[in-house]
Amino acid sequence: MEYISVIIQGIIQGLTEFLPVSSSGHLSVAQHFMSVGEQSLIISIVLHLGTLLAVFIAFFPTIIGMIMEFFLTIKDIFTGKFSWKNMNANRRMMFMVIISTALLVPVYLFKDFFIGFEGDNDIIFEGAAFLFTAVLLFLSDKCVKGHKTGDKMTVTDALAVGAVQCVALFPGVSRSGSTTAAGLFCGLTKETAVTFSFILGIPAILGGSVLEIGDALNSNMELDWIALGIGFVVAAVVGLLAIALVKWLLKKDRFKIFGIYTALLGVACIGIGVYELVTGSHFVLVF
Repeated sequence: MEYISVIIQGIIQGLTEFLPVSSSGHLSVAQHFMSVGEQSLIISIVLHLGTLLAVFIAFFPTIIGMIMEFFLTIKDIFTGKFSWKNMNANRRMMFMVIISTALLVPVYLFKDFFIGFEGDNDIIFEGAAFLFTAVLLFLSDKCVKGHKTGDKMTVTDALAVGAVQCVALFPGVSRSGSTTAAGLFCGLTKETAVTFSFILGIPAILGGSVLEIGDALNSNMELDWIALGIGFVVAAVVGLLAIALVKWLLKKDRFKIFGIYTALLGVACIGIGVYELVTGSHFVLVF
């Protein structure tokens, strides 16, 4: 495991986990060209955990507020004081995150199906998924600006965002981009859509990592823990910068930039994938 390769993958993960361009798709394509091979799964897990740390740091006040509301909700239920209509923003968002995440539970039964596309030594599918992401981003850029804040979210909103998150399990479909777009389609404000999207990624990333880390550690491969630690830190730091960038770009109505980027990347991946399929050759980046 070369340090330069891991650092590059950490940068890619940190940027693309939050920029609406698909981290799994970019990481899959990067690992394809770097010929990472059997180590790709454990590297992906560690880098995802790095970006998870970035979310905790960036949205710490909101996350702590939601955690506190979780326990206060239990207390209110047992004391008969719970009211669905009179929930504050943190409590309502906490429930919406639970509802959206619940949709992933049955889908994770088929996680091997989704993971298979990342290690299939072919980037044609990723290219098509990038094009799908581009369509979502272009449509979200054209939709009417919403006015719903966290305290106005509905179960329907949570189900819509959760359903799109399930589709984002495919490499090349941006989780942050698709869930943010779904939130905008539901009439959420830009800030609420981004906040909900990123916080919603916590259980998704954590749950997926826990399910996969056992398989990775039991594969008997030799691991360079120093390199993995470097990748974790790089992904976390770059992730924090990417979150700030996304917030700024969304305020400036420049999300369509990513639509153009993912569209071009999708066409490029399909073109290279078809070339490799026809010629039997394989592009490799050596470090």
